[in-house]
Parts: sequence; C-alpha cells; structure tokens
Amino acid sequence: MGNRAYNFNAGPAALPLEVLEQAQKEFVDFRGIGMSIMEISHRSAEYEAVNNETQNLLKELFSIPDGYKVLFLQGGASTQFTMIPMNFLQAGQTAAYVQSGAWADKAIKEAKLFGETAVVASSKDQKFMRMPDLGALNLSDQTAYLHVTSNETIEGSQVQSYPDTGSIPLIADMSSDILSRPVDVSKFGLIYAGAQKNLGPSGVTVVILREDMLERANANLPTMFRYDTHVKNDSLYNTPPSYSVYMINLVLHWIKRQGGLAALEKINRDKTDLIYNAIDASGGFYQGCVDADSRSRMNITFRLQSEELEKLFVKESQANGFVGLKGHRSVGGLRASTYNAVPYESCQALAQFMNDFSKRNG
Repeated sequence: MGNRAYNFNAGPAALPLEVLEQAQKEFVDFRGIGMSIMEISHRSAEYEAVNNETQNLLKELFSIPDGYKVLFLQGGASTQFTMIPMNFLQAGQTAAYVQSGAWADKAIKEAKLFGETAVVASSKDQKFMRMPDLGALNLSDQTAYLHVTSNETIEGSQVQSYPDTGSIPLIADMSSDILSRPVDVSKFGLIYAGAQKNLGPSGVTVVILREDMLERANANLPTMFRYDTHVKNDSLYNTPPSYSVYMINLVLHWIKRQGGLAALEKINRDKTDLIYNAIDASGGFYQGCVDADSRSRMNITFRLQSEELEKLFVKESQANGFVGLKGHRSVGGLRASTYNAVPYESCQALAQFMNDFSKRNG
C-alpha cells in the first residue's frame, strides 16, 4: 500500500492503484501520439478507438446481449432521474418506482414532474433498513416502466434478486454496485450508473439501453435529452467526457485481469465478510444498520452506542490512515464503502482496527 490511505469514501471513490499508475504514465503522451488524451479531438481516430473499445469491453464483461447500446453521457445519474420519465413516461401511463432509500426518493421526485407515478413497493416504514419485497409487485397494464435502485449508498442496502416484469421495462440505477457481481442484463430495458463508484472517476454516466426502448421514447424533446440522439451518434453527438471514458477503459481492463465479475463477486464477499464479522462478533458494541438479508456488499453501515463514541471512532480511524468512515450527514453513524477497487488488505486493516477499538472502549 505504500503511503496510500485506506480509502472507504462513498464516491468519488477508490480507483485501482495500477489503473492510476497507468494513467499517470500515459497522462502527457497517450500511446505515443505526443499529446494527452485530454488534448485530442473526440473526432480523432485515437479517441474513437478508445470509445469503441470501452463499449466492447463493457459488453464483454457484463455479458450484455445483442440488441443493447452502451452510451457514455454527462450529467451524472441525477440527470437520468429526469431523462427516463421525459423519454418513457407517456400520457395515460404510470411510472412505477420501488422506494428503497434516499436515491430512490430522488428519482421519484423527478419523475413526478413529468407524469403519474406510483410507489409499488417501499421500506420507508422500516426506515429503509431493508430492501422492499420485490416478489409480489402489482403492476397495471398502463405501467410505463418499473424503476429500482439496486444499491442504496446512504442506507447500505442492496437488491439481492431482480423481479421478472414481463413486457414492462425494468429500469435500474446501478450507480453503486454495477460490475460488482454478474447480472442478467436481458431482464432490463435500461441500466444506468454514475461512474464514480465502481467504474472510474466522476464526469461520465454509463447507460445500457435496449434498442427497442427507443420505440417507446418521446420524440418531442430537446436534442440532448433524447436517447436516440446519443444512440445515433455513438455517444459523440457533443464533446464527451473523454478522460473519464478513458479511465473507465483502464478500469474495465483491470476487471478483466481480476478474472471478471464472478471472481470480483467472490473477492467482494470475502472482504466485506471481514467487516460484517467484526460487527456481528462484537457482542453489540457495533450494530449493523440493515437487516442481514438486505445488506450491501458495497456500503457497510453501522452504529455505536453513542454519537460521542462514533466521533471518537472517526477521529482515531483518521489518525490511523482510514478515510471516509463517517456516515452520510442525513443518517449519521458510520459507513465503509467497499467498492471493487478497495483492496482486501484495506478491509482486513479496518476489521483489525474495529476489533482493537472495541476492546479499548467496550
């Protein structure tokens, strides 16, 4: 690890060290062209090669079937909260949402600006400390789409299995757990994810769109808010966030070298088990926030007996090289974000620190 911090930030988040080192090596001279990739035209052959290779890598690693387009857009996942109902919520239809936490709430709020919405499953009464039951959803024939948030970064819950929605498009915000495990992409009409947690740096949002969704889309929208604009132009209608796309490219190559998503899922389980075991074996000193069957493998949330003890935990952890363990300001507590790029050794070190802290303060 050298002098690298134990980075548990929720986003922007840790990137693989070897990716950062490769980016550093190519920063001034990209592949021998005498310029940084930030300096070249997005119409150049060099950038188009990166754009195409990154799309193909994502299709390969995520097992994206034929009939889907991969887009690299700007505006973050929050812009997708708006673009989705703008494009796909038509008059006489209802957009169905699963209310699972803070990010789902934000998506619902935006959708209400464009048409009728319905919350078809919710864990609000449980303070979002579990994922809603997705096994018995009641979706009408007038449902435009079902929207789910795969992983709630703030509360620390994660969808364990996705529903079969038949002819109704399933749409998922996978910003905080995309590529952390295999997923059957064919179940979805659209998947989107801000890059800054598992894919790369901030500045680009990945959209995986089933092509037949364009037949449902509203054609009377401003150019930049239409998905068909970006599909027809291969994400190059306007100047893309080229450096962020390049960084995604490096991260995808790194994922491939790790053995792909099945291998990463095992690594993620092994490293988060270290922390969850420290919580569960503490005799109540640490209290996991989320029900065990909804626990996230990306964002581990927990509490101590008092806010004073939590503040001491944060202070001592920072002194020992740990970063990002303070919980989100809206819920408090503590949170360790253990995305793909967070090394096993960091989780091991955190578990050891937690055990030591509990012995000294229990």
